[in-house]
Amino acid sequence: MIAQKSLLERHQAVLPRWLALYYQQPLELVDGDGRRVWDAAGREYLDFFGGILTTIAGYKVPEIVDAVKSQAERMLHTSTLYLIRPMIELAELIASLAPMPNAKVFFTASGTEANETALLLAATVRKSNQVLALRNSYHGRSFAAQAVTGNRGWSASGLTPLNVSYIQSGYKYRSPFRDLDDAAYAQACADDLRDVILTGTAGDVAALIAEPVQGVGGFAVPPEGYFRALKPVLDEYGILFISDEVQTGWGRTGSAFWGCQTYGIEPDVVTFAKGVANGLTMGGVIARAEIMDSITANSISTFGGNPLSSAAALATIHYLLDHDLQANALRIGSRMLSRLKTLEQRHSCVGEVRGKGLMIGIEFVTEGRRPASALATAALEACRERGLLVGKGGLFGNCFRIAPPLSVTESEADRACDILESAIEAVGQ
Repeated sequence: MIAQKSLLERHQAVLPRWLALYYQQPLELVDGDGRRVWDAAGREYLDFFGGILTTIAGYKVPEIVDAVKSQAERMLHTSTLYLIRPMIELAELIASLAPMPNAKVFFTASGTEANETALLLAATVRKSNQVLALRNSYHGRSFAAQAVTGNRGWSASGLTPLNVSYIQSGYKYRSPFRDLDDAAYAQACADDLRDVILTGTAGDVAALIAEPVQGVGGFAVPPEGYFRALKPVLDEYGILFISDEVQTGWGRTGSAFWGCQTYGIEPDVVTFAKGVANGLTMGGVIARAEIMDSITANSISTFGGNPLSSAAALATIHYLLDHDLQANALRIGSRMLSRLKTLEQRHSCVGEVRGKGLMIGIEFVTEGRRPASALATAALEACRERGLLVGKGGLFGNCFRIAPPLSVTESEADRACDILESAIEAVGQ
């Protein structure tokens, strides 16, 4: 405990105050295996947040570890001024899996940078800095990425390089349209989209950027017809659709490889990051060739597509495909969601349990759907005490974000559900 306190003091002395830490006694994680991690004191936990959905295949996966070691023994880094074989092979693989035809790929160092690039592409093609974004959204921590983030808890400044208009999101639980059935809700959101375009923009909007399932926003899952209702309106005005797949990509939603495919929508641009390299730094953009090639200025990427991260990403994607972890996400996610849904009837503090595949959210409330942020924090501590790590988010910080590696087993999922039930029972009293 003394060593842990010392490390915390050192953290506070040299790192920003706004760099958040979980738990009253923050953890130092030092080892992992499969879906388990250990802290500096040697205590074991089930990890159902995976470095914020980044350790997508699990810890110490031999195929990925071997690929990283093999590349590290030869070369860690070169720049895109040279041909990089692992990067080219990775781009070929991703293009073959892309949710649009004639795709090209550009690699970045993060999801934030990927979203910046996607916005640059859209603004260049459409010759407009007008952008549509969803309320309750999150797209990163850079200047432009924060500008399209519709969650004030993550927007550090009202200043913006873009002209942004926000539309109704698929977060039905807190929407003014929540009492409508799903079809009517989707149509109401499409009507709102058209009204925003007509009244709040000059008409020549560059793009709508949207997460298929809102991640930081509390794993808010839209009704099935939501995006299908929006797309004809976008097409009518020539507005590009950017699908932010930083959290929903690579099969995590279970029913499709990309989140946008879950909703039957073909995007113009896709952004990705997090799980693609199972923890190594990697992000990127996929776009139709005519969009990707629209940039006329010179450009390079110092870190994007570097040999080490590309080798890790190649091994990770092959592992996901070879072991059909998308199917496992659907199977285990459905199993967990079915069980956790019963919490809505058993505990008044659970307002909604929602999810797609292995993205499951639990929203904590008090009377009248009021957000119960303190209760969510207490439940997070209770889960940790019982050996389970999960995430927390939502506009009010009152939602659990449950997202284990896609390799999670039935027994691990059942154990996590046991702990979640026990923790919620304890804090709910």
